[in-house]
Amino acid sequence: MTFVALSGLPRTGSTLLSAILSQNPEIHSEGHSAVCQLMWDAHVSCESGWAKKAIASSLRKDFQKHLVKAIPDVYYKNVTAKHIVDKSRSWTLPANVEMLRRYITDDPKIIVLVRPVEDIVQSFRDLRKRNGLSPVSEEEMWMPDTEPLTRPLAGVDYAKEHNSGEYLFVEFSDFMRDPKTTVSRIYDFCGWEKFEHWFTGIKKSHNEDESVWEIPNLHEVRETIKNDTVLKKFFCTEGLEVVGV
Repeated sequence: MTFVALSGLPRTGSTLLSAILSQNPEIHSEGHSAVCQLMWDAHVSCESGWAKKAIASSLRKDFQKHLVKAIPDVYYKNVTAKHIVDKSRSWTLPANVEMLRRYITDDPKIIVLVRPVEDIVQSFRDLRKRNGLSPVSEEEMWMPDTEPLTRPLAGVDYAKEHNSGEYLFVEFSDFMRDPKTTVSRIYDFCGWEKFEHWFTGIKKSHNEDESVWEIPNLHEVRETIKNDTVLKKFFCTEGLEVVGV
């Protein structure tokens, strides 16, 4: 099993991308994953306090490495695909990138989806309005080190400043305008054998329980990317219907 991280900013088409990649039976790409957080929690526990002392005193060589490394295998134990695309906006944060290197691979691959921040904020506003929800205040949206925006944004900024080939940046507008080329770039980056994807009749292969999120239809994916529909201005491209933002 190879492990690829899918990260970046919200409202950038990650759900749509996962649905497209999952058309390939050799790729498993689902919704938000707990792997990054679970690995971090186990890593921190082994590095500090009583657990660290107990592990050291028991002379269990490499126990920490084997424990943390096993988490993705356990999480995806029922998956038979050759390639796992694990989605978490936290994968770009520096401590988590180092965790990838330490426990999974010394050659990490991280797909980073990006989009102008003002368009992301507008997309959230529009989504909340469509669902009859009150708007989020600017102050709340920009609180430091919080989801859904400032924490992922810090990770993206770090990735841009420290890219030695482990990150592939995918612009939302490029993905929407030419999804075939975008997917081809991802295959080249990951070193996967090419597969003929389709960009109509798109369906999510892995459903999520949307009730756990605060906004209904947050991960909705429409079935078709159409190149003959004019977008609303905040989508920053022309001649395209946005699908699954």
